[in-house]
Amino acid sequence: METIERLESKVRSYSRTWPTVFTRSKGHQIWDKDGKAYIDFFSGAGSLNYGHNNPKMKAKLLEYIESDGITHSLDMATEPREKFLERFEEVILKPRGLDYVVQFPGPTGTNAVEAALKLARKYTDRLTVISFTNAFHGMTLGALAVTGNQMKRSGAGVPLSHTTSMPYENFLGDDVDTIEYLNTYLRAGSSGVSLPAAIIVETVQGEGGVNTASAEWLQRLEKVCRRYDILLILDDIQMGCGRTGNFFSFEEAGIKPDIVTLSKSISGYGLPMALTLFRRELDCWEPGEHNGTFRGNNPALVTATETLDYWVTNEFSDSTKQKGDTIAAFLEDIVKKYPAAKARRRGRGMAQGIHCAVRDLGDEISHQAFERQLVIETSGTSGEVVKLLPPLTIEDSALREGLEILEQSVVAALKAKGLDATPALASAAAG
Repeated sequence: METIERLESKVRSYSRTWPTVFTRSKGHQIWDKDGKAYIDFFSGAGSLNYGHNNPKMKAKLLEYIESDGITHSLDMATEPREKFLERFEEVILKPRGLDYVVQFPGPTGTNAVEAALKLARKYTDRLTVISFTNAFHGMTLGALAVTGNQMKRSGAGVPLSHTTSMPYENFLGDDVDTIEYLNTYLRAGSSGVSLPAAIIVETVQGEGGVNTASAEWLQRLEKVCRRYDILLILDDIQMGCGRTGNFFSFEEAGIKPDIVTLSKSISGYGLPMALTLFRRELDCWEPGEHNGTFRGNNPALVTATETLDYWVTNEFSDSTKQKGDTIAAFLEDIVKKYPAAKARRRGRGMAQGIHCAVRDLGDEISHQAFERQLVIETSGTSGEVVKLLPPLTIEDSALREGLEILEQSVVAALKAKGLDATPALASAAAG
């Protein structure tokens, strides 16, 4: 760690949270240089849904590299590009009735968001984009402008304009209808909110604290967009590629966004790759109008094509949902057993978390988990949510082991804070 602390910028974060040097990884585990094995409930912030060094993807990748396959190609036509597009249409788009065209905007999620925002403004000839409280869409200027986190926004150093923030579901409390709130602003002639080019939304706000939108809320949001001829952008960068159960996180709601952004686990192997998907009639780009040097990452296309085998049947999706039920039941039990944590469960599928109302308790739980060889991060405005993103491929036994370590970490964190860590059920039985 001395070299990293001496030479790397202060901007680094995860190496502070988990102060060790990692050397190798496989499936749901990562090892540090001392040989310690950690269960990974982080999964590269959702970039490793299929686990570390997935053997099928690794075999295809090594085969491609050994054959001197093209690595870098910008947006030139290559065999991996052609194969991915054909397979993606066959396995993902057609079965879901989605007539999207695919844009390769660059290697990261924020590139996908920037392309989506530019396209929406170009197509509608409007400037404003509506986003939501606690949203996170990326660190470049356009994506930051539709991000809610004040600390990240302030890092821009310039005004972030032509966006309006609206309250996400339950942001103003359970009794406030935030879709009607939004609708009121749009229909009022003097609200000060311009008719937007688009509304951008996450079905589950991962970085924002695992806040979850209901299917009904998303359906009503789509209706608002249709009523006012607004494009609906669905940011599925962290929650897509199966994280909530289905390939797209919006499938459960039965909606069809105009534009979808994907990244993180789309390559399946942790290789940089991003997609912006949009309805065919929105494709008003001029050739080269939005480009980038690294929008032709062929090794990523090779592994991305291999991931699609998981989605030919419903077996993988069903397995993910079952594991999500296991996580939900375990977290609900933790919440009930340790009332001193003032905790609530959030999320769905294999993107869930525990919101802790006790100051700094979430960070302490993450710290205690690392000491017990479980890698788990926090999210939310001040790290108040312990967020679980285990690999979707994790074995049931390893998932249970990780959850048990999490409970041990909650107990240890409560004790470290001087709070009552006695299980409520045990207390009741003793009484």
